Amino acid sequence: MPSAENSVVINKPRSDVFAFVANHDNDPKWRPGVVDIARASGEGQGEIWRQGIKGPMGRRIDADFEVTAYQEGALLAFRTLGGPVQPEGSYRFEDADDGTRVTFSLSANLRGMQKLMAPMVSKSMQNEVGALSNLKRVLEP
Repeated sequence: MPSAENSVVINKPRSDVFAFVANHDNDPKWRPGVVDIARASGEGQGEIWRQGIKGPMGRRIDADFEVTAYQEGALLAFRTLGGPVQPEGSYRFEDADDGTRVTFSLSANLRGMQKLMAPMVSKSMQNEVGALSNLKRVLEP
């Protein structure tokens, strides 16, 4: 099962960092793979987002997701609803030094022929969690 994880400390209060990440309208500001995103329904746990991400050869891939856990200031978790691979992930938020430690984790359960895509999926996941450095850059002008 491919997985990836990354952490970064952002010199901002946890409430500010959580609010920015929880508002997925902000995702294109720090996640370079996002082509488009819009809330489809709900708020907090259970909210659904329609999302397109850059796939192979630059083509758009549906990667809609549902927020599966929402703990104000502490945890956001999600599961992807569309696309050829449907990863699950989470953002954990903790106080750290004079800021906030954000840990982004992703995993995907590949079945059957999908297992042939494991190296490409692993690379994509590493790139996605690596985008935390962009989050830090955006929030620490």
